[in-house]
Amino acid sequence: MKSDRPVRALDALNFFLADVEGGLGPYLAVYLLTARQWNQAEIGIVMSIAGAAGIVAQTPVGALVDTLRAKRALIAAAALAVTLLALALSALDGFWSVAAVQTAMGICGAVFGPAIAAVSLGIVGHRAFAARNGRNEAFNHGGNAVAAAVAGIAAWEFGPVAVFFLLAAMAVLSLLSVLAIPADAIDHEVARGLPDGDRRHQEQPSGFSLLLTCRPLLIFTVCVVLFHLANAAMLPLVGQKLALQNKNLGTAAMSACILAAQLVMVPMAILVARKADDWGRKPLFLAGFLILPIRGALYTLSDDPYWLVAIQCLDGIGAGLFGALFPLIVADLTWGTGRFNVTRGAVQAAQGIGASLSTTIAGLIVMADGYSAAFLALAAIAATGLVLFWIAMPETRNIDRRAEVMPRPALSRVAE
Repeated sequence: MKSDRPVRALDALNFFLADVEGGLGPYLAVYLLTARQWNQAEIGIVMSIAGAAGIVAQTPVGALVDTLRAKRALIAAAALAVTLLALALSALDGFWSVAAVQTAMGICGAVFGPAIAAVSLGIVGHRAFAARNGRNEAFNHGGNAVAAAVAGIAAWEFGPVAVFFLLAAMAVLSLLSVLAIPADAIDHEVARGLPDGDRRHQEQPSGFSLLLTCRPLLIFTVCVVLFHLANAAMLPLVGQKLALQNKNLGTAAMSACILAAQLVMVPMAILVARKADDWGRKPLFLAGFLILPIRGALYTLSDDPYWLVAIQCLDGIGAGLFGALFPLIVADLTWGTGRFNVTRGAVQAAQGIGASLSTTIAGLIVMADGYSAAFLALAAIAATGLVLFWIAMPETRNIDRRAEVMPRPALSRVAE
């Protein structure tokens, strides 16, 4: 009987790594605004600098994950580095010192997504990847929800700085979880997107090369950029609005926003795990995209904390569906090429560009015209991406099945 140890260890890794993978994110925005008295533009710029570092790292990290067999060690090293950096960041105040540490954390954070996706694919194979990835996301969101609840309580008792130590604790638990995955449970060729037993294509292809020759992948990448250009700044802006209303409750209110969204994300991830192979990827992704412009518009209707937290629940639908579907669509379009992780890294690099620009653009709009104008601008960007995905993006669910009976060089043409 096959051991379930790899499955349980992967569950634990996704749970504990949830808070580590995204770094301090919106918590940092609240901390810098309330504890360090930075303005919104400075906060947006420093977060964008950190995001840029993660962007640059995404594709090289994906290529490294495709070729490296010590994937567990890579995740462990990144988790340890995040622990030390989070503790260092809590003692820093200057713009450039904070930016430097955030840059290093962005580079480390670039490791987790592709490495976990590769380990998951290497353990369960492509046929079971939709279910496994949905399970990953469910545990990830569960971990985020627990971390948000603990962060809210800790911030209430000890102040905003408590989130730095919580992040470090989660990183240590992540380190223990990844070491519990048996090394021999991972098929490293399957982990890079090759079929079971296929040992050809040992060379490392370019993710950008595939991106430029596969039309659906290019369309998907543009839609991903627009999604994150619209989405990334929304939660930090909500956190700032809450903190400005009550400085002492800023971090606790941010935790309530995150907790509300993460609790909704869990059933969304389970829905993808159970229905993505039956319903297809496109209708589910469209549903997630539709929520984003609605959410941006609703934020402008009231500054009441209960209203803002309630609207944040909608993020659980959009981001929950997006997070669970993103690796599946990339895996569909790269099946059999051995390019899964490097291509995933290339698409995530583009995604990071959208996310990093989002905070800078939103911060500048807030300084010029206020929060409502920023939310409406983000909603308009989201609506543009929604229409593009609806009109131009094909269903990818059956691409892997067609590829099984076609020569491997024809894969990119099949995707077109």
